[in-house]
Amino acid sequence: MVKLLDDFYRGRRVFVTGHTGFKGSWLCKVLANAGAQVTGYSLEPPSNPSLFEIANIAGDIRSVIGDIRDQASLKKAFDEAKPEVVLHLAAQPIVRDSYKNPAYTYETNVMGTVNILECVRASDSVKSFLNVTTDKVYLNREWNWGYRENEELDGFDPYSNSKSCSELVTHSYKNSFFTDAEGRAIVPISTARAGNVIGGGDFANDRIIPDCIRSVQKGEDIVVRNPYSTRPYQHVLEPLYAYLMIAARQYQDSKYAGWYNVGPDDVDCFQTGALVDLFVSKWGDGIKWVNRYDGGPHEANFLKLDCSKLKGTFGWKPRWNLSDAMDKIVEWSKCWLSGGDVRACMDRQIDEFLDGVAR
Repeated sequence: MVKLLDDFYRGRRVFVTGHTGFKGSWLCKVLANAGAQVTGYSLEPPSNPSLFEIANIAGDIRSVIGDIRDQASLKKAFDEAKPEVVLHLAAQPIVRDSYKNPAYTYETNVMGTVNILECVRASDSVKSFLNVTTDKVYLNREWNWGYRENEELDGFDPYSNSKSCSELVTHSYKNSFFTDAEGRAIVPISTARAGNVIGGGDFANDRIIPDCIRSVQKGEDIVVRNPYSTRPYQHVLEPLYAYLMIAARQYQDSKYAGWYNVGPDDVDCFQTGALVDLFVSKWGDGIKWVNRYDGGPHEANFLKLDCSKLKGTFGWKPRWNLSDAMDKIVEWSKCWLSGGDVRACMDRQIDEFLDGVAR
């Protein structure tokens, strides 16, 4: 990956949607450190505080504030950037928020995908497109084994279903507009279905690690709504590494275009309560958590991914286990809370992650 960043992304024009979010901010930092020419397009940061502002990501890239639903504004920024690689992360990503505002969720997650693909369709510069979706795109049968890429798509709640729709939109555009009569790719198109990501600088509502950090700040017990739900947790740099790898490899050879699960090994599919136990043990200072189910909307109890395809195709494997990931979260969060240099902390963690990847 270090060689990939140095050799492929240095000087490469990359367009990132959703760049002001948690994952988008880390992605832009990785790309900027690699010397890519990054243009980001997104709404204002979705939280206050936000990693995007704390780490001054706008200083590393060309940042365009706009709505993915606004086709004219998006196309203007896109055409000015003339990107070679497009990474589509813009989304309404919170399950509970999708119940509160389903129309906005579908407009953003479905029509936003249509809008960015329309920009790609009208472009003569794009050579690689990746749509980042979610592990929640599958019809969840509460199986105790991982879902594979050929499993049925569905999604129970508006968020999950809208991301499943985004997958289907991508499949249709790929078949209709980006494949020639002989079945060859005109523009290589992939989707990446990632599990739950955690890392320093996530301030979103209704996510367990940000909830832990907020409780620490306030000196309160951590409230856990559903300690028995099982999810595939991974440090944010894990899927970002995979996204960049997929986008680069399909640029170089279109045979790598496809649909990929991106998740941790089975040992890092944790119950929420066990995840919080790990956080408490790493943080110290006598903090504790309480089980307080609040009768919220339906969410899956058990969900994990089978990532055999990604491993077999690229020789990929997770770099940091969940204990390592929690160490990095605690390191970043304590740096931020103490007024330390969070940009330098991010750089150290990125370098450490990449140094551990086989060259």
